[in-house]
Amino acid sequence: MIVVSDTSPICYLLLINQIEILQTLYRVVTIPQVVASELSASASPPMVKNWIAQPPKWLQIQSIKILQSIELTTLDPGERAAILLAERLEADLVILDDKAARQIAVERGLKIVGLLGTIKDAARSGLLDLGRTFEQLQEVGFWVAPSLLERLLTED
Repeated sequence: MIVVSDTSPICYLLLINQIEILQTLYRVVTIPQVVASELSASASPPMVKNWIAQPPKWLQIQSIKILQSIELTTLDPGERAAILLAERLEADLVILDDKAARQIAVERGLKIVGLLGTIKDAARSGLLDLGRTFEQLQEVGFWVAPSLLERLLTED
């Protein structure tokens, strides 16, 4: 399975100490070099910068030429690169949270999941407690509409 991720899902999983669910769920995750650069930026939390400075073996970092595309210009560089890399690799899944990025990815034929969907899959696999993990995300600044959170918690 080929899985590509954008910056924010990795950052938030690191902040709540749940990054290993990516390896458990997907074995290998690929990120564009642009995403690695965003994770190591000076504004990133120290734990994120430390992690990406010595990435785990299950994380692959690949360079990709960013093509100019009118529909992609509205996205930040990490989102744009993740979509382009997912297309180039014919990825089975791309992990994106930004609404506009998700919409563009779907329009381009990519299968997407967000951070919350990834966490829900991990909970279904018994890797974490869904309610507690959602609380941890909110504690580190991840915003989610209360109605969406309630729906995710009550869905089977």
